[in-house]
Amino acid sequence: MFTTLSLVALGGAIGASLRWLTGVAMLRALGPTEFPLAIITVNVVGSFLMGVFVVAAAQKGLTHLSPFVMTGLLGGFTTFSAFSLETINLIERGDMGQAGLYIAVSVGLSVGALALGLILARGLFA
Repeated sequence: MFTTLSLVALGGAIGASLRWLTGVAMLRALGPTEFPLAIITVNVVGSFLMGVFVVAAAQKGLTHLSPFVMTGLLGGFTTFSAFSLETINLIERGDMGQAGLYIAVSVGLSVGALALGLILARGLFA
């Protein structure tokens, strides 16, 4: 149990660090934006990687890595709590159109990326 918890914690630290670095990189590349592109990016990429890992783990017998990868690394990397906060920030600023777009793009692309990850990984590991 302690070993698994340690793996989740390590993965979470790495994932959260990668999320922060993604935000820094996007800020440097694009400058400040009112639309939360960094959060969308990590949610879509994290969802894609989750799809790939689910198939790879099942096909290659790597399910023992799930606590580290899925709960820790990808759980720390993706940001649906931050997604919720950004949505409320847009709503409180009175920008309902941006809020609606943000919700649709975040959810649509994240679910689509996970499906794409599953499809691609199933093709690779079949």
